[in-house]
This record gives sequence, C-alpha cells and structure tokens, in this order.
Amino acid sequence: MNNLIYAIGDIHGDLTQLIGILNRIEMDASGADHTVVFIGDLIDRREDSKGVIDHIMNGQNAGKPWVVLKGNHDRYLQWFLEDPHRIDTRLRSDYYWMHPRMGGSETLESYGIELPENPNDHLDAVFELAKKHVPDSHYKFLKSQRLYYETDDYFFVHAGVNNKRPLHDQVEDDLLWIRPGFLDQTEPFEKLIIHGHTVIDEVTHYGNRVNIDTGAAWGKTLSAIVIDQGVISNLTASGRVELIPRPDLIETAA
Repeated sequence: MNNLIYAIGDIHGDLTQLIGILNRIEMDASGADHTVVFIGDLIDRREDSKGVIDHIMNGQNAGKPWVVLKGNHDRYLQWFLEDPHRIDTRLRSDYYWMHPRMGGSETLESYGIELPENPNDHLDAVFELAKKHVPDSHYKFLKSQRLYYETDDYFFVHAGVNNKRPLHDQVEDDLLWIRPGFLDQTEPFEKLIIHGHTVIDEVTHYGNRVNIDTGAAWGKTLSAIVIDQGVISNLTASGRVELIPRPDLIETAA
C-alpha cells in the first residue's frame, strides 16, 4: 500500500489550527499508512506554544507516525534553557528572542510565567522562572528534534539547504535559517526540498522546492500538503488541490 506523506507548515503556537489540520489529515488518510512531518517552528508568536508541544509529544507517545523537525524558533527556547545569554548569530543584531516580533515572551507566558517589564533586561531572573515552569521533558523534546527528514525523492527541512554542499553534509544554521542562495536558486537540488521558514501567501511549488509556510505566526492560515505517488497537493478544507510546479517563479529572500 502506498505510504502517504503529509507535511505541516510553521505552527508558531497556534494549537487551534494545528488540531484542525491534524483532523484534516486523519480524514484524508482514511486509515492508510502515512507519515506526518512537522516542518519546524512549533513555538513563538501565537498564544499556546506549550499546548502545541504537549499535543505533539502526546501524539508521538501514543504511537502517531509523526516526525518533528527543528526550526530556528524551537532552537531559541532550547538554547535559552541552556544559557539565557547565548546569542544566535544568524538573528538580526537588533533582535533577540523576547523582542516583541520574535515571540519568546508569548511562549514563556504560555507556561504560566509572569514576565517582568522588559524581560530581556532581567535574563537571569527569567531564566530561573523558565527552569521552574518549562518541563524538562519539553526541553529534551526540543533538543532531540531532527534537522531533516528524507525519502528517495524528497528532503524535508525547516528553512532550506545550501546548494554548495551535498544534502548529507549540511550545516545546522543553514537548515534552520537559510534564505539567500536558496530561495533564489532555480537549478534542481539533489531532491525536491519541502520547507517552511519564509512566509508566503499560499503554498507554492517552485519546481525544485515547495514552500508551505503561509503565515500562521501572524494569524494567517496554517497549511499542509500531501504527497501521494509523486503527486503533491495542498490539503485544503475542501480537499486536495494539486500543486502545479512553477519554475518561472522566483521568490526573493527576505
């Protein structure tokens, strides 16, 4: 029997949309063998990052065929729980995890933490609160997330790949962060890349890659695709809509 593969875009703490997408997948799969790949960025910006992690962990513990990839936002919380002063050098110099646009504060608040005003000025105090309120099982879950998942024909990753390196020899920062040199790449990769990280208006097949991040971080739609015998479709509320490759489209790096 054909093993269906589903991939879910960047969730960013939107538990309500996640549950809706998972229900949609269960209905579409109709009991067939399948794998669900979470493309990373489970947390930050929306209101229930803790609930998202709990839901995914509970599903995996119950034997759901779920593969969870690491996004740059997932790594923020992991790193913060290890060293609150650690700096992600790929982040803009004027940004930090608890910057109003990054979502770290919303994530910590989802764990019931009452943050001080200007939490980045009180990192050690916030760190102590986080160690108290964020379960160690959540930290271990974030730390153990995979950087990619691949089949014979497809390579699933959060941000993308560096085409100057073989797929088996990628650098973690590129897998979690890359935009320039990937989004504007028109030549084929070793495999078709399925990714998120960069928000677009609708799921798009660019010929050599498929971007499935449609902006749940900002209150827009959470998207998912299904791969069935080589056919890639957007899994909408009305059913499958086959994605037509558009190699003529070039997405500019943000």
